[in-house]
Amino acid sequence: MTDISPNSWQWELPDEDATRALAVRVADALDDGLVFYLHGPLGAGKTSFARALLTALGVGERVKSPTYSLIEGYVAQGRPAWHLDLYRIADPAELEWLGLDALSDPAAIVLVEWPERGTGALPAADLEWQLAYAGEGRHATVRALTNRGQRLLSRLD
Repeated sequence: MTDISPNSWQWELPDEDATRALAVRVADALDDGLVFYLHGPLGAGKTSFARALLTALGVGERVKSPTYSLIEGYVAQGRPAWHLDLYRIADPAELEWLGLDALSDPAAIVLVEWPERGTGALPAADLEWQLAYAGEGRHATVRALTNRGQRLLSRLD
């Protein structure tokens, strides 16, 4: 973990186990609802991170990729948790029928892959994750956009 600015940190993730370990650290530090925007190319680890985080938060059922359903809902530590994959969305107006009002619950954990495809229809991000290829592994940069996001990052020290 490298602190690159007051609101941004980086991690090298050489394999999926490292991604899972980071997700467990985030889950342990999470004490409130939070909105995560997950950016990165196909295969960069967005779904792996989301799945590992939800599992670490106690979701006992199989955490499915929402690539085709667009949204999957869970209960994580007694609060609502939502995982969205907007890769197949061409226009944010397509999200209108999904009933995204539940995402604005301040207690909810919301993980959004491809959030740029839902601009204007999503709650604002607390944390913005950028996942990228780094040789055989991955590289993660996270930036806190709110006080809630900053509080979580400060707990990862």
